[in-house]
Amino acid sequence: MNGGQSGVVLAAVTIETGRLVLTPLVAADADVMVDVLADERMHEFTGGRPLSLEGLRLRYEGLEGGRSPDGNEAWLNWIVRRDDDGRPVGVVQATVASDQSSADVAWEIGVAEQGNGFASEAASAVVEWLFGHGVTTVQAFVHPAHAASAIVAARAGLIATDQSVDGEVLWRRHQR
Repeated sequence: MNGGQSGVVLAAVTIETGRLVLTPLVAADADVMVDVLADERMHEFTGGRPLSLEGLRLRYEGLEGGRSPDGNEAWLNWIVRRDDDGRPVGVVQATVASDQSSADVAWEIGVAEQGNGFASEAASAVVEWLFGHGVTTVQAFVHPAHAASAIVAARAGLIATDQSVDGEVLWRRHQR
C-alpha cells in the first residue's frame, strides 16, 4: 500500500516458479530479448512490427524506472527466464493503478517457446504476486481470436466478461 504517499510504490521483484525465474526488466535486457521478440507472428493479434535492437533498448529504458511519467501508475515488467539455463523466453507486465487496487496484465512468450505452458506459469505467478501485494482486481485484454491467450488468462484465474475494449475481450479477477 502507499502509506499515504502520493503515487504508487509497488516495484517488480524477482519471482520464482517451478520452471521459471521472472526478473525485473532492465534496459540491458534488450540485447537478449530482441531475438526472442523478433518473430512477425507475435504481432498477429496486436499489430505493429518487432522492434529493432535500438528501438527495444529505448523502450526498455522508458520502462526501467517502473513508473509512468506522471508517477501515478507502476509499470512492472519482468523478463521470463527458464530456471534450468537462464535463457529468456518472454516478458510479463503489469500496470498498477495509483491506489494499487487494480492492475492490467499482459504477456508475450517468444514463438520458439510457445506451447510449453510458460505464459500460463508466468502470468499466474504475477497475478498471485499482485494479489499478495494488495491489488484486488487484475484484468487482461485478449483478442477474441487469440485462443492461446484466452487459455493463459483462464489459467491465471481471470474470467472473460461481456465487455470489449478496442476489439479485445476484458478478462477479470477480483480478490478481497
